[in-house]
Amino acid sequence: MAGVGVLVLFVKGFIVQQLTLGLASFCTWVERKGSALIQDRVGANRAGAFFEVGDLLKTDNVLLQPIAFVVRTLVLAPTLALVRFLGVLGVINTLLNDALKALLKEDFIPEGTSPFLHAMGPFMAVAPVFLAYAVVPLAPDFVVAGYTIRPQVVELNAGLLFLLAMGSLAVYGVILAGLTGNNKFSLLGALRASAQMISYELAMGTTFATLVLVYGSLDLYEIVMAQAGSVMNWGILHGTGIVSFIILFVVGMAETKRGPFDMPESESELVAGYFTEYSGMKFLLFWLGEFAEIALFSLILTIFFFGGWHIPFVSLPEGVWWAALVGHAVLIGKVLFFCVLQIVIRWTLPRFRYDQLMDLGWKILLPLSLVNLVVAAVIELSLK
Repeated sequence: MAGVGVLVLFVKGFIVQQLTLGLASFCTWVERKGSALIQDRVGANRAGAFFEVGDLLKTDNVLLQPIAFVVRTLVLAPTLALVRFLGVLGVINTLLNDALKALLKEDFIPEGTSPFLHAMGPFMAVAPVFLAYAVVPLAPDFVVAGYTIRPQVVELNAGLLFLLAMGSLAVYGVILAGLTGNNKFSLLGALRASAQMISYELAMGTTFATLVLVYGSLDLYEIVMAQAGSVMNWGILHGTGIVSFIILFVVGMAETKRGPFDMPESESELVAGYFTEYSGMKFLLFWLGEFAEIALFSLILTIFFFGGWHIPFVSLPEGVWWAALVGHAVLIGKVLFFCVLQIVIRWTLPRFRYDQLMDLGWKILLPLSLVNLVVAAVIELSLK
């Protein structure tokens, strides 16, 4: 049984890793193509869009001609049609060409700084985000060959606390990147990012405390299961859920340092902020971490407020693999919606001034989250 447990853990870890990369890639594509549509541009639509079969597999051998015709018709033609379709959508340009370009670029390290610490910056900024996915449940339990499997890499009964801890650790990578950049723009971006992330984490922590009070648990799986049965059990419709959702949604966008909260990397002021002196794959790693964090906060919002994998007015059978698969698809559908929503907001609203950014965190969201906590406590006590 121990060997089976290790194998299941390895498979779950691999699947969650691929899911994380897939969600981050989806956000990258929506960022590129979605921003083009919002700005009335075409966007990436060239790479792969003009692939043709041409003279491929043409032969003068009479015996081989039927085989070549079948392969061209049944294999090459549909494959190239799919490639052209993905090329027109900008998928190949965004997810393949841009990644190869970043891999082949020179790895620039500023003079007078530590190469090791310079490389640790993007790693420390991204690793906590990827680790946070380990405690997120992705579907209901199901049974295979008498073995109950929970689609969650680490079955932690304090998963909510782990999420808060990982969000706090990401600050160190940003600070390290700004300090090792040996550049005033990098330093200013790191100072802005650290101040912003710490400020908004206070409201996030208070909102998490409110959710613990409402659900009575730190276990993310139990929080999802508490919303089963009816839409009225969903977190957004329970007590002060709508206020908690608004606070956490705004805080999540600020934590990802995306517009309109992108002061740490504001291109018009700081070139690229704390990762100005990064190039190639290290630069891409920062971007990958940001998009993975967008998907992570979308997962958190779905799990806390929108019933996770539960479907309104539909009850899926327990312990069945296909029901778990349907639940996972429902969860990912909700997550993709919030990913797109965050990116649309990023390309719709203008950037905050820095003083407005701090005022929103300290003077509005933090007091509002404290009042929300008190009101939620009163409501919960009155219901008991």
